Order: sequence, then C-alpha cells, then structure tokens
Amino acid sequence: MSAAFQFDLVSPESILMSHPVTQVVIPGSKGDFGVLADHAPLLSSIRSGVIRVTYENGEKHMVFVSGGFADVNGSLCTVLAEEAVNLDDLDAEELKAVIGELEANHKENIGMEEEHYIRRQLEIMLAKLDAVKTYKF
Repeated sequence: MSAAFQFDLVSPESILMSHPVTQVVIPGSKGDFGVLADHAPLLSSIRSGVIRVTYENGEKHMVFVSGGFADVNGSLCTVLAEEAVNLDDLDAEELKAVIGELEANHKENIGMEEEHYIRRQLEIMLAKLDAVKTYKF
C-alpha cells in the first residue's frame, strides 16, 4: 500500500477537501501529472480538467477544476482552484443547454467587451462536458 500524504483543494469560497490520500492526478498546464507521497517539490499552473483523488481506503473521487495552481511540497499537495465542482454534480444535458446559450450569446457579442468573458465561459463548459463524457458512465 502506498504511503499517505495531505491533499487540500481550495477554492476562492472555501476549503473543499482536506484529507490524507495516497495519490492525486492533476491536470497540469503541460499535461496531467501524478502526485504520490514524498513527491519532489513542484509548483504548476493547472488547466480545466479533472483531479482524480485516491483515498487511503482505495476509494476514488473526481473533481472538475477550471484552472488554478498546484503546489506540492513535502507531505502536502495543495490545489488552489478558480472553480471546483464534484464531477457527480455535473449533468451532460444541462451543460449542453448552457453551451448552446453561450454559443448564441458569443455570436451576438463578437468584437464587444463581453466576447472574451463569454469565450472563456464556453471553454470551461466544453471542458466540463468532455469530463462528464470521459469519466461518468
């Protein structure tokens, strides 16, 4: 059995997770990377994607994050996420509806100040939908 280390997932609103775990896989900006106990120190930006957590009892948990930073140092791995949502709380049909609204809104706002914000929201919703299709059965 792998050794445990502390994993904290923090959003701007609160501490979402703070548990001993045996493994965390994080969607880094240059690709996914895994963290085990005694990992070398690391600071990385993260892209929108799924953090996969394995607890000491073998149970697995998945959380969608829409970006942020990961800090691995000693026996602690901390993710500071822009947004974090339990993957089980995402619904493909709801995401498709929001994506349709954002696409229509984007077409109406091309060249306007809102375009960048709408495009970013659309990217996040598409990443959420991809995560649901990839990890939820």
